[in-house]
Amino acid sequence: MALIRVKNLLLRTYIGFNPDELANMQDVVINIEIEADIPEEALLADEPVGIYNYKTITKQIIHLVQNNRFKLLEVLTKNILDLIMSDALVSRARVEVDKPHALRFAESVSFEMEARR
Repeated sequence: MALIRVKNLLLRTYIGFNPDELANMQDVVINIEIEADIPEEALLADEPVGIYNYKTITKQIIHLVQNNRFKLLEVLTKNILDLIMSDALVSRARVEVDKPHALRFAESVSFEMEARR
């Protein structure tokens, strides 16, 4: 079992339901943690055959976030988690999405979700 982390993926999307949020893209910071099996053959051969490809999932997350609109941080987080869990190689995933400057006196607000098989 391997633990893969993608840290501080900074993207822009439409997030929120206030008039200014509906009109302007905002930053979101995404952290993901993925547990996946790595076949022994891949480790012995030093070849990416049958492994979980973190570059592929990261590109899919970027596409999902940048090409959609979300009213709720919770929905964005759940959509990312569902995308990750759609791969049968994943046994557990955790997603945290931060929305910087969502509150006046806070650095950010974040929402976190986890799923496992």
